[in-house]
Amino acid sequence: MLKGLRLKRIILGISAFYHDSAAALLVDGEIVAAAHEERFTRKKHDSSFPIQAARYVIGEAGVKYEDVTAVAFYDKPFLKFERLLETYHAFAPGGLASFQSAIPVWIKEKLFMKRMLNGHLAELGGAKLPIYYPEHHLSHAASAFYPSPFDDAAIVTVDGVGEWATTTIGHGRGNQITMLSELHFPHSIGLLYSAFTYYTGFMVNSGEYKLMGLAPYGNPDSKQVAGFKEKITGQLVDIRKDGSIVLNMEYFNYATGLTMIRDAKWERLFGVPRRQGESKIAQVHMDLALAIQQVTEEVVMRLCRTARETTKSRHLVLAGGVALNCVANGKVLRSGLFEDIWIQPAAGDAGGALGAAYAVWHIHEGMERSTKHRGDSMKNAYLGPEFSDREIQRTINRHGAKASYHKEFVDVAKIAAAKIAEGKVVGWFQGRMEYGPRALGNRSILGDPRKPEMQKKLNVKIKHREGFRPFAPSVLEEDIKEHFELDRPSPYMLLVAPVRADKRVALPAGYHDKSLYERLYFLRSDLPSITHIDYSARIQSVSREGNERYWRLIKEFKNLTGYGVIVNTSFNVRGEPMVCTPDDAYLCFMRTEMDCLVMGNCILDKAEQPELVELGDWKQQFKLD
Repeated sequence: MLKGLRLKRIILGISAFYHDSAAALLVDGEIVAAAHEERFTRKKHDSSFPIQAARYVIGEAGVKYEDVTAVAFYDKPFLKFERLLETYHAFAPGGLASFQSAIPVWIKEKLFMKRMLNGHLAELGGAKLPIYYPEHHLSHAASAFYPSPFDDAAIVTVDGVGEWATTTIGHGRGNQITMLSELHFPHSIGLLYSAFTYYTGFMVNSGEYKLMGLAPYGNPDSKQVAGFKEKITGQLVDIRKDGSIVLNMEYFNYATGLTMIRDAKWERLFGVPRRQGESKIAQVHMDLALAIQQVTEEVVMRLCRTARETTKSRHLVLAGGVALNCVANGKVLRSGLFEDIWIQPAAGDAGGALGAAYAVWHIHEGMERSTKHRGDSMKNAYLGPEFSDREIQRTINRHGAKASYHKEFVDVAKIAAAKIAEGKVVGWFQGRMEYGPRALGNRSILGDPRKPEMQKKLNVKIKHREGFRPFAPSVLEEDIKEHFELDRPSPYMLLVAPVRADKRVALPAGYHDKSLYERLYFLRSDLPSITHIDYSARIQSVSREGNERYWRLIKEFKNLTGYGVIVNTSFNVRGEPMVCTPDDAYLCFMRTEMDCLVMGNCILDKAEQPELVELGDWKQQFKLD
């Protein structure tokens, strides 16, 4: 709550109507709150107008909707409509089915976006506010540059598509952003990656991180991977020196069709039919994942090199959905192209809400920015709702649950750390919910990374998801170099770096000929549950300043075990958004084989809880992603 502060300008940022709707609020240029709509509606990747998220961010600021001075929407609807019409015209007579599906919705609703937005905004209050429409990739660029710690930075944004742009290079200096170059639809590295997501049997706009997680299981030395890469770069995509690409649209169907690719042509090219969702994952799918991951990394590296040469900046900021590819990010960092890089933790469309608000504040209003603060201005992405011990206790009472309350948090941390060290799985619910797709220690499920069985237990018995999925370590910031080949903090879990060589176990002969799960369960390091099969890890560093409670927990774990590292995964099951409220957390805890739940200063042991009585199958609430 911002009490006693004379408010000059309050800007509400909105992203909506595609996927990952969100709202963000700036008060005099300061981020006060930001949240995904899915966390409130419990519908993953919710695309609806973020009415609940908007109510939350306004309430968090302690103001009313009538106090808001401007609304910023994250793209330009008319430009998007223009792209649709021109695309259908260019591909005519193809795409008739898609045209008949999409255009009536635009004519009836989206073409009148201002009226539609005003209708939704009226639910927040009666004020008639000016609405601004920054371009989609400007919103991404603003979300990357303005909260970053840099006065001057090259800006690279890469996603599927905004209005026309799919990739941009820009330059941020002071309070200004200059967009220097852009690549236009249908040529998109994001859509190429999504096409492989679809081809390997995962859900587009949701399963791309699974494809990235599957890639290390490909055999990097195999002729099959080399052959796939040759076919990708020879038939599907022409990669230019500057990182721009041209796709061979004979192989793709997304421009005007209802699917991503032309299945028959891909089957002839790669010699394997499209994998059906939930079916067995074969080595060919792993090798395809590795091939497209390597191609994507090459494109991203070329784009970043072009950005360095064009802007001459020593720093780089990244946003757009492809910026969530933490493997590519890690390679950009280790390349030495830039002294430092910063990635928006809500890099996808949800972050566009924040970027749109920033664009209005700095570009339209001309407000100066300061980078004198230590680090970035994202407040460690802890920008969502927080719940008091009193509210937590009400949830416990409502469910008839049993909990122990501890006045001193240090006692909570010691008990939780001991349970983790015993091999227990702990649900961890603290402070403000994270903004962005990563759980960063406030809405997390935690385990012991030393336990070889922990990855299987978390995937199968807790998360109810594919067994190959990797997990991330949360490591004390001061202990990063002790375990990983990384020389700086990584607070947002957006960098992959190698596990230190002296911590690894050499691979046995014939390792790449073994089955997926034989490889997965080989003990590759002294921290097997967070070490990917290529000896890398997706690292989150935790500082005392950034999150004292989470830091204290990991510190107590280190006091017990000698390791300042724990396993961290998001507090949810497959298909469910990350938990938001104490009630969400309790239900998830009771529906899975978690051993313990820590909410605030309250500790709940599973063995002491009454049976959860529910009507129907709770799994039907969440669509598998």
